[in-house]
Amino acid sequence: MQDDKTRKRSSRQMMVLIAALIILASGVILKFLNIQAVYDLPWILVIAGAIAAVYAVIRLYTKKEVVVEDDSGKGLKDFLLNNVLMLALFIMIIAIAVSNPRFLQFRVVRDILTQSSSRIIIGLGMSLLIIQGSIDLSAGRQIGVAAVLSGSMVQTADFANRFWPNLPQLPIIIPALIAIAFCMVVGFLNGFMIAKLKMLPFISTLSIQIMLYGMANLYMNKKPNLSQPLGGFRKDFTALGQKLLFGRVPVVIIYAAIAILIIWFVLNYTVFGKNLYAIGGNQQAAHVSGVNVASMTIKVFVIASAMFAIGGIIEAARTSGATATYGQNYELDAIAASVVGGVSMSGGIGKVSGIISGVFIFTIISYGLTFIGLDPNWQTVLKGLIIAATVAMDVTKNSKK
Repeated sequence: MQDDKTRKRSSRQMMVLIAALIILASGVILKFLNIQAVYDLPWILVIAGAIAAVYAVIRLYTKKEVVVEDDSGKGLKDFLLNNVLMLALFIMIIAIAVSNPRFLQFRVVRDILTQSSSRIIIGLGMSLLIIQGSIDLSAGRQIGVAAVLSGSMVQTADFANRFWPNLPQLPIIIPALIAIAFCMVVGFLNGFMIAKLKMLPFISTLSIQIMLYGMANLYMNKKPNLSQPLGGFRKDFTALGQKLLFGRVPVVIIYAAIAILIIWFVLNYTVFGKNLYAIGGNQQAAHVSGVNVASMTIKVFVIASAMFAIGGIIEAARTSGATATYGQNYELDAIAASVVGGVSMSGGIGKVSGIISGVFIFTIISYGLTFIGLDPNWQTVLKGLIIAATVAMDVTKNSKK
């Protein structure tokens, strides 16, 4: 039985490898034909195909991941069902490119990657919680608090409306660590209420969400700021979110890549990752097998909160500003991206590649539809339809197990 599952995984990875090579070859052909109307599409295809091919080869020749997957596929029909959203995204990209060929430029790809970077970090943090069977509705407010805390301490000395007029010029690591530490305390509180006081995640994190918003507004209303948006950030702080490596690559993409590698390794090659999936799959069974469920729950909330804080700091640096409303609804976007990426709300199921694809789906919808000048309200309609369809498919697949 295990050999059959292994062969199925190998077969799927071979399909991915073949598709990647086709994409790469298509890019080479388009580049050879030198068609001006396709802009940077040839190079985009070459790079995307090469990355996908490397990923497929790594999956083929490394040990099996620990993630729990549904191996009930029985052919093309099941393959299409399991990848319907990616196919829909591919069709959408083609439609946008046909409507406006300028969408096929490296500048657009860079913008999408930049906008997705902080959301990937936040989405990874939220996915850890969902995999272990929890959720954090205070994530967005933690992002906002991290943004205003760090931003309020990195303003230039000559800024007219300086938040802390007498504060010396601190190394940027200090405000960043203060913001991260504060959010980690919030994460500990969330985890403690759920693990020790047996409160429902929805209720406990909702109460923290409301308190954090009030605290952020009280902090921003302090004299002399009086609820004015923060600005006047030092260049060494804004460089955290705006610097271009080699003059081309936004540094925030590197942050996201590092977070992806770390979380991927933790989920697939550590005892912590195994225990996380075990708790999400069956909490009672995990407890009986020796897993300290309460300790794990608190640790996951603390780690997720640290990632939310990092996302908030990056957003403040990237946009050169911060307000108490920063991060509003980010928790919903993170939950939606995780679910769309295959992280089951039932817990115990999910993988990093799916989370990344979920974030990109929503980013491309927002960016692409704005790019072609479509009414922004259609973005909300499409997001709602995608979330509803994904949850329906998730429930259907889980009910067959």
